[in-house]
Order: sequence, then C-alpha cells, then structure tokens
Amino acid sequence: MKKFTGAVLAGAVIAASLVTGLTGCGKSSGATVKVGLLHSLTGPMAISEKSVRDAELLAIEEINKAGGVLGKQISYVEEDGASEPSTFATKAEKLIDSEKVATVFGCWTSSSRKAVKPMFEEYNSLLWYPVQYEGMEQSPNIIYTGAAPNQQIVPAIDYLISKGYKKFFLLGSDYVFPRTANMIITAQVKNAGLTVVGEEYADMDQTDFAAIISKIESAKPDVIVNTLNGTGNVSFFKQMSEKNYSAKDYMTMSFSIAEEEVATIGADILKDHLVSWNYYQTTATPVNKKFVDSYKAMFGAKRVTSDPAEAAYDAVYLWAAACEKAGSFKVEDVLAAIRTGSISFDAPEGKVVINGENQHLSKPVRVGQVGEDGLIYTVYETPSAVSPDPYLTTYDWAKGLSN
Repeated sequence: MKKFTGAVLAGAVIAASLVTGLTGCGKSSGATVKVGLLHSLTGPMAISEKSVRDAELLAIEEINKAGGVLGKQISYVEEDGASEPSTFATKAEKLIDSEKVATVFGCWTSSSRKAVKPMFEEYNSLLWYPVQYEGMEQSPNIIYTGAAPNQQIVPAIDYLISKGYKKFFLLGSDYVFPRTANMIITAQVKNAGLTVVGEEYADMDQTDFAAIISKIESAKPDVIVNTLNGTGNVSFFKQMSEKNYSAKDYMTMSFSIAEEEVATIGADILKDHLVSWNYYQTTATPVNKKFVDSYKAMFGAKRVTSDPAEAAYDAVYLWAAACEKAGSFKVEDVLAAIRTGSISFDAPEGKVVINGENQHLSKPVRVGQVGEDGLIYTVYETPSAVSPDPYLTTYDWAKGLSN
C-alpha cells in the first residue's frame, strides 16, 4: 500500500493536481469511461459478493443501452478481492493507479472497506460501498449505499423488543462489523432493561460450530442476533438443523443473510427466521418488478435479488446521476454535486437520496421473515425513508460508542 510520509507527503501535496488529474479524476478515453469493480469472486465471501457484482453489471448494461453517461459508454475492469482485506487493498491501488478508473464499486466486509479506505483518500479517488455496515465512519472518498446502523441494526432490535424477546445471544464473525454491531446492540438492549446472555465470534473460515452451539444451549436465549458472514452462515445453520433446531427453538435475527444466502443454506432450514434489510426481492414497487425481471433475464430465472445487490445496482445509477449533474467525471466535481444533497434515484427499494453531509443514503427499513419458498417477506416497515445517522447521534443510549 502506498503511504505518503515526510518529504514524500510534501511532494504529494505539491503535486496534488497531478495525482487528481491522473488517477482520481475519472479519466475517460474517447467514447468510453472506465470504472472498477472490486469484489470477492473467490474465498468465503464469494457466496455473497458475486450477486453484488452481477447487479453492477446489470446497471452498467442498462445505462449503456440508454446512451451512457455524459455521452460515453461505461467500460469496466474487474478485480478479485479474494475475501482478504490485504488483497482488496492491493487490487484497489491497481484499479486507481494503474487502470486509472473513474470510480470503483466494491467491497462487502468492513475489514475490506477499511483496508481500501486509506487508498481512496490518498489518491483522491471514489469508492461506492454497497453493503449495510456498523457505522461510526465517514470518509470524503466513500459513498455508502447500504444501511447505516439506524437503518438496520437499531430498528431490528427495536422490533425484537416489541415482540417480547428479552434474552439476547450475540453471534458474529470475528471482524469489524460484528464486533461494532454487537457493541451497539449491547448498549441498546441494556438501555431497554433486557439481557445479553452470551457473545461469541467465529473465524471467517470457521466450519465447526459445535462449541458455539453448546454455549447457546447453555445460555438459553430466546433470540440469537446473528452477524455471521459468508460461509459461516451456511455451516452454523446447517449444524443447528442437524440438531433439529428451528426458529421455534431458537429464533434468529440476521443482518447478513439475504435471498442469495437463503438459496444456498436452504429455505427448509431458514424458514420463519428473521432478517433486517431495506429491500427484498418481494418488495412491492413497480421499479422492483422491472429490476427483478431484468436481473433474472440476464443471469438466469433461478437467480434471486437481494438488498446488497440492489444497493450496488443503485450505486451505479447514483454515480451516473452525480456525473451528469457535475458535467464531469472528475472526483472533486462529482463530490461537489453529491454534496448538494440533490442526487437521488427511484430505486427498487423506493426513492433513495444521498445525504450531502455524510454521504449515506436515506432509505426505508424493512424487517423480513424467510418463507417456505426461499423468499423474504416484510413483516415490518417504516412509513417513509429513514435519514442516515452513522454515528447514532440521535440516540441518548449510544453516546460514547463512537469514541
């Protein structure tokens, strides 16, 4: 990873216009403008990230058919983050410095996002990050199109509390998002006068959950709040099923299981379990029907859409809208357009708007339940879009969490 220190930093400041002009500006060539796609196509996160990449390809194809962006067709360069944060950082630098892409759509895990964040800031490039996350972050070089914690985590716990759940067991993969999410959840649960009866973490590539399941059995929770990611979800739920445990025995509320993961794990195993997102394939909007039909037409009738895929699809359209408003592909011009707070998209989930101050989206919140058919059905939704609050500044119980 390129680092600017000492005299090198001074030189970088003097040459800032060159760095911007050659890398982060969004150089276009002839009739095309080049973007980067950076996702895990291999490793434990591939189960989730391939669908995100596919949604980006769909958006690129649709925009190109409609005439492109500023009269140019979008071309793309794809790199595999291979489920390793260090690989993400290396590939991000390649896309920015060698490929000189106009922008990058990429990452899933917070570990991968945090690994590439310094790269985008150093080169003044722009990342569109499509997945819900733990918040407590704001980068001038990242647009966050997934949910902030007040648009997924907090309302999910509020929903569980409203349904009478009192004993919470927190289970997650061992990296940034689950640990920070569980810090938030613990504060929220304790503020409600309820109890966290256990907190366990699994390695990203862990496949044996026997010891963790034993701890769950001993703790006797009435709900498991699940922040496992990737193949960990497959192993955990299949091993719970082997013990004949269902949602009736141990209800789970998951933050990283969407339709793609349900298809892999099995609807018979996940039936009636809860999830929290902003979008489902079943979301009833005219725009969503077109999105689902187009996605299936491009990638196969058996494929399913999901919240992260939809947020990635939105990201490409929002970038195009920002470029059109700016009249430019240059990062500083695109960001200036975004900071007006006027960049929006009539998305499959409903209208989304980029908040010009924190570069997150206003989004509806939907708690869902897995059906027998493998699709997810909304059991609760907010009446309108929720403004992003990445640092949870509007919650008294969250004071001090970001320190």
